[in-house]
Amino acid sequence: MAGNNDQRVLSIQSHVVTGYVGNKSATFPMQVLGYEVDTINSVQLSNHTQYDHFKGQVLNAEELRGVYDGLRLNKINNYSHLLTGYCGSESFLLEVVKVVKELKEVNPNLIYVCDPVMGDNGHFYVPEILLPVYQKQLLPLADLITPNTFEAELLSGKKISNEAEALEAMQVLHDIGVKTVVLSSVDTDQDDKLITLATSVKDGKKTGCRIEFPKISCQFTGTGDLFTALLLVWTHKHPDNLQLACEKTLSSMQAVLSKTDKHAQALAGEGNKPNAFQRELRMVQSKVDIENPTLTVKGSPLS
Repeated sequence: MAGNNDQRVLSIQSHVVTGYVGNKSATFPMQVLGYEVDTINSVQLSNHTQYDHFKGQVLNAEELRGVYDGLRLNKINNYSHLLTGYCGSESFLLEVVKVVKELKEVNPNLIYVCDPVMGDNGHFYVPEILLPVYQKQLLPLADLITPNTFEAELLSGKKISNEAEALEAMQVLHDIGVKTVVLSSVDTDQDDKLITLATSVKDGKKTGCRIEFPKISCQFTGTGDLFTALLLVWTHKHPDNLQLACEKTLSSMQAVLSKTDKHAQALAGEGNKPNAFQRELRMVQSKVDIENPTLTVKGSPLS
């Protein structure tokens, strides 16, 4: 059996050679915050799909099993956390379900953080057959999930057009068995504002928070993966203060996105729209903001 697993994460999601999405977006921030991170790449692409061209490979279920079995046979599969993100096929996701169960057998205290990546803005970008796998098999195993609004609608079966409906949908997800639900960015009636809603159920008692923050107009890729990775760390460091964990996560996010936006605009030139390469997250340049976030974002408890 591997030794101390106190801050050891297995992250199963996409990988790109250049840029920051999936494991590339999640690994660095967790490492600089003191966590050992092992990665299994569900896909390996040259770059993310917002570029004109991308090439690469897709890991299948059998290959995932082979990699995991290597960890298992060497008895180095004892993790404090499991993080899952983009998985592109039903067979792969079903194999992930098996891996989650096996890891929980090795460490019953494993914290499973699930980003149920299925789509955004009303559109799927994975096969729709993945939805019932998330609903019926993965979510009941998850300790923390971070769906966007579209994914929360799919998983709960409820339409979300305001905060009250968002909270109703989140309760449905709690009823499935999820301890903590965080909706990363809920639209408001103000074009320049977004809201994060977070609720947690512990010992039968439900608590939560609401955090409003400014919306940056530039389009970014990989922000959800960064958000979930940061939240994994801060909820672990502040297990009894979900609001503070979300505030630290969002404050770091705002710093990274602000740096990225300024850099992208400078490269594109005045009046020009930044391209995909210019909009890549300024992750390394934001190391200090990730390690020691200045609380620029403040929330309030949900009544």
